[in-house]
Parts: sequence; structure tokens; C-alpha cells
Amino acid sequence: MLELKVVDVNVIVTDMERLFGPLIGENIRVDIRLAPGLGRTRADAGQLEQVIMNLVVNAKDALPGGGKITIETANERLGDGPRQENFYIQSGPYVLLSISDNGCGMDKETQSRIFEPFFTTKEKGKGTGLGLSTVYGIVKQSGGYIFARSAPGQGTAFRIYLPRVEDAIEPSVPVHHSQTVGGSETVLLVEDEASVRQLVRETLEAGGYKLLEAEDGEAALRVASNHRGPIDILITDVVMPGMSGQELSRRLCVADPALKVLYLSGYTEDSIIHEGALESGTAFLQKPFTLQNLSRKVREVLRSTP
Repeated sequence: MLELKVVDVNVIVTDMERLFGPLIGENIRVDIRLAPGLGRTRADAGQLEQVIMNLVVNAKDALPGGGKITIETANERLGDGPRQENFYIQSGPYVLLSISDNGCGMDKETQSRIFEPFFTTKEKGKGTGLGLSTVYGIVKQSGGYIFARSAPGQGTAFRIYLPRVEDAIEPSVPVHHSQTVGGSETVLLVEDEASVRQLVRETLEAGGYKLLEAEDGEAALRVASNHRGPIDILITDVVMPGMSGQELSRRLCVADPALKVLYLSGYTEDSIIHEGALESGTAFLQKPFTLQNLSRKVREVLRSTP
């Protein structure tokens, strides 16, 4: 369920800007063009962040050799002229959020299926096919529309239209990442994707946590063995080369039954429980996640009772 409140999309994009560098790497440039005087819309700020994160990650994957991602906002009025792609859009004022890249692009057949659940062009184990269907669902629940324009070798542009409102911004949103909840506990972070590991590490260190990190299960066991002192929480990817996250947590919990565990995965919680990769009731955070949600979830798990 979305918690719809009046928000400024420019503020949400600006608040997320520092996340993009660690997320996409040094060989991709992000060009942000925010329209002055942008209108307001009614949306769930946290879910809109999820939309932006999903689309930026998709754009990154389309740029394996580097390139540019452009994020734009604008005020637009639709339905007043003959625009073929928007023939079924209700006419009126909208806030436009556009995320585009100059990457490999897609053919028409791929474009026709991108919002289908579980459809993916990535190799097995690299994607769930749920990112864009999640984006589509959030946009539609917000009363908006989303379109993709692409061609092989000519990049891809996603254009999201959200109904403009005249109401004042509600002060409780958007929540700035500087307000995330921190702590002083020791965290063992295990993640085979370097960019995600860096992003999580920097976020938690900024919140006051002490970080130990490893790229896989075997390395994590060595780090834990060499560490003097308690480890309060294990944050681990579920599916990794070699040892799985669940097997790693079992082995660490033998030595410390009080160890708290938070699992990360690009797969949905239901799908990995169904496949037996996790047990029901375990703490879980789906990728890509916002840093606000990460900080909140870590604190929630640390406060939980066994």
C-alpha cells in the first residue's frame, strides 16, 4: 500500500543525487536537469525513490562501457494535442520525470514486454524481471503513466507522468537521507557486488556503525574469525558465488547464537522463500533499496528480540 502525500519531485531527486555515484561507478556520468518552478504531485516519496533507483540501475546495466544517464523534470500539459503515445491519457497538467541513457537500447519486441513480471533480458542469476513491473505498479497506483522509447544503439528513455496538484507540500515528506537512523554496533557486510557493498558501507559508517566487509562467504568466515570482539549483525546477500547467505549465517550463528541477520536480494522475498533459499520470517530487504529504508531496516533488526 502506498502512502500518498503531496511531494516535490525535484526535492526527491536532489536528495538522492549523492547515491548515484557509488551506485553506477566512475565511467557513467549523471546529468540532472530539474525544471525551476516544478509543480507538485501526490505520491509516496519512498516508493518514488524506489522507481528512480530501479530505472537508474537499469540504465547503468545498458552502459557496460560507460556513458551518460540523464534525469529530467518538467511541467507538462497532456491531452491538448495529437500525441500518439498519449492518446489514452486523461488530459490535464502533469509533472514529468524522465530517466534516459545513451546505451545499447532495445528492439520493439523487447519494449513490448518490459513491464511484464519476470521478463528479463539479463543472464540467469543477474536479474529477476521484477524491477520494471514494480516501477509500473507504483506509477499506476500513483495515478500516473509511464512510457519507454528506445531503439537498438540509440539508448532508452523512460517518461513518467504524474498528475499535478495545487495542494501545499505536506511537511513530513520527503524524508532526507541525512535523517536516517544510525547506531554504534558492529556490522559484518557480505556482498559480492562491489558497488552495492560500497554504498551500504558508506551509509552505515555515516550512521556511526563499525563495518567489517567481505565479498563472499569464505572471506566473511575469515573476517569474523580474525575479528576481536562481538559482531552484532550480519548483512548478507542471499545468492553469492560459493557459499549462500543462509549457509553463512548458519555457520556464524553456531559460534554466536545471538547474532542478528539481515538478508539482501534482487529477488522478491516470496520467490526466494518458495525456492528454499530462505526460511519464512527472516529479516529481508529487496534490492534496489533506498538508503533510508536500509538504515531503518538495520535498526529494526538490531532492536528485535530473538
